[in-house]
Amino acid sequence: MTNLPKTEELLMDLIWEKEKVFMKDIIELYPEPKPAVTTIATLLKRLQDRGFVGYRTFGNSREYFPLVSKEDYFSTHVKGLIKNYFHNSPAQFASFFTAATNMSEQELKELRKIIDTQLNDKAK
Repeated sequence: MTNLPKTEELLMDLIWEKEKVFMKDIIELYPEPKPAVTTIATLLKRLQDRGFVGYRTFGNSREYFPLVSKEDYFSTHVKGLIKNYFHNSPAQFASFFTAATNMSEQELKELRKIIDTQLNDKAK
């Protein structure tokens, strides 16, 4: 799965958020300054060509929907990040992440709880 350029990722965020959208919905959801309709249409075409977006036709309108889940997209990129920058070590990534984000004690406790839950699930 390829990395999307920021403009396409922003559009995918809107589509992921709504799950099914028409062009008028996309224009309405876009933050200011809103791109031209032709720009959005070009981005949608690129996303279709890459297999990220599908559509259904209703008369002259198209209803767009994601073909790739947000979770799958970001999971692939986090795995690539760990592989390429942290020598394929999730522990190195976690160490960097917790230090670089300057997590509070409460946030670290929440993270520990998530890890404990994952450990319990794997032990079953």
